[in-house]
Amino acid sequence: MGYETKKVIVVDDSSVMRQIIKNNLKQLGFEQSNLVDAEDGEQALKMINEGGLDLVIADWNMPRMTGIDLLKAIRADGALKELPFMMVTSEADKEKIMEAVQAGVNQYIVKPFNTTQLEEKIKEILAN
Repeated sequence: MGYETKKVIVVDDSSVMRQIIKNNLKQLGFEQSNLVDAEDGEQALKMINEGGLDLVIADWNMPRMTGIDLLKAIRADGALKELPFMMVTSEADKEKIMEAVQAGVNQYIVKPFNTTQLEEKIKEILAN
């Protein structure tokens, strides 16, 4: 599958984690120029509202606006509600996973993860 033209935003308050995810995406064939990042949901939402993104990959726990709040804001916006959203988080509780599913998350990965797991989830999201 060609990911070269897909634009992705990676949202995590850890700059190290953002870099790890972006490096994984590059290994999968995403172009560096199509990968943007934000350190919290508030900053991400501004960038998402500018349009042109094909996928959101976000952490749950972040300051100012959490990943789940970002997901809910996207799903509540008529123009954005179909935007694919993947949660990549250390939150492994069934209650948290169910909350994300009910809020409309497309995929959910628990940290730590590997490139293969990330690729499988991205394929599932972008194949739809």
